[in-house]
Amino acid sequence: MIIRTRSEKKSGIWDGLDIPLPRSSSRQMMQKALILGASGGIGGAVAAQLARQGWSVDGLSRKADGFDVTDPQAVASQLERLQGTYDLVFIATGQLHGAGHPPEKSLRALSAEAMADQFVVNAIGPALVMRHAQRLLPRDRRAVLAVLSARVGSITDNRLGGWYSYRMAKAALNQALRTSSVEIARTHPKAICVALHPGTVQTEFTKDYTARHSTVKPAQAARNLINVIEGLTPGNTGQFFDWAGKPVPW
Repeated sequence: MIIRTRSEKKSGIWDGLDIPLPRSSSRQMMQKALILGASGGIGGAVAAQLARQGWSVDGLSRKADGFDVTDPQAVASQLERLQGTYDLVFIATGQLHGAGHPPEKSLRALSAEAMADQFVVNAIGPALVMRHAQRLLPRDRRAVLAVLSARVGSITDNRLGGWYSYRMAKAALNQALRTSSVEIARTHPKAICVALHPGTVQTEFTKDYTARHSTVKPAQAARNLINVIEGLTPGNTGQFFDWAGKPVPW
């Protein structure tokens, strides 16, 4: 049995690969996922892995669909046209270099332009997605809203300093996720809203920094994150986990 995701040409939605599914799979039982940032290293790997596991996967990305999280109108127009609900909404957008500036090593390197750019991409954009994602979550069954964050966004865990703009933007993202989880729980009692730290993944995003850290390939990172997502319960909503399922302090 072969399932193909919807055509980008016809609907503007990411066109996934043809994935052979187990014979026991059925359209009636198939879970649905929406991946935002589906052309990125992690987003694309998560989309592909879910499809291999028998999920129906839709995706949006700036590269393929013009889904630009820095443009509120683009976010609204593309998400508002989606119909039905999703068992997983996965926000995999983000950037490391604000306005082309490398992560700051000291206060002297701070740039208002870089800080503003980091907040627009890494905090404001995902928060706008969350605004619309609430409508896309079912109210009568388990569903997960997950956003890629980073351990460096943890205030408690910050012992090295530096990386000001990226740290600040990810901390703001974490607060947006935490706050949205409180509101969404009022109308979606079975929903789970979490921030996820994927570890250092071998992507274009991290190519200048992988020599200093142990890394994993995108496919392995995707399997790790999906394992964490599958093990979550509504009691975990509003929390922050790493790729191994360990809580990360705020």
